[in-house]
Amino acid sequence: MSERVRGFPAFPARAGRGPFARSWWGRAWQRAMEDTALDRRPLRRGRQFAAAGLVGPIAVGPGRIAATVEDADGGPYRTALRLAELSTADWNRLLGRAADRAAHLAALLDRELPPELADDVGLLPGLGDLDPECDCPGWELPCRHAAALSLQVSWLLDADPFVLLLMRGRAEREVLDELGRRTSRPPEGVSAAQAYARARPPLPDLAAFTPVPRR
Repeated sequence: MSERVRGFPAFPARAGRGPFARSWWGRAWQRAMEDTALDRRPLRRGRQFAAAGLVGPIAVGPGRIAATVEDADGGPYRTALRLAELSTADWNRLLGRAADRAAHLAALLDRELPPELADDVGLLPGLGDLDPECDCPGWELPCRHAAALSLQVSWLLDADPFVLLLMRGRAEREVLDELGRRTSRPPEGVSAAQAYARARPPLPDLAAFTPVPRR
């Protein structure tokens, strides 16, 4: 399976903790979805669905995130979020900035996203950048299913900002290979081999980029 499509197993229900991101970039992702909502009720329902573990396995690839979401009123419903990929010029600027600053590269390897790096090319979505889709009968967008998916995606981002880079068009290995070509020395004493050793192995990919219902 291509590294440009990654699959993540469904999150279990969460007890005693709200469905809110811990990292600054995860919270920024959540705000991007919340700011598009004309009606707050689907957002509240989406938080409940996310915390209850009603979102199935999540498929992440360039420009698209997809899953199925269970619902007592029907479903499961096929839900997706679209996000534009970065242009070649934006990728060059982002990778150039990361290669020039050893601290930025070291932060990425530690699964941290430096604000300056993200702001330089508008890496995180802003108002209207997230385009939700769902085959549920509801008319509002984001619906509660898209809101639930978006919240759980912010949990993925908490653990690994390379998931955001994949959404924006490039897999982790592509990013690290290009950064290795652009820098003449390893970040803070980290060799390329050590960088790959420190990188978390990806979770198993889904069989396809089509969400798989939970049974």
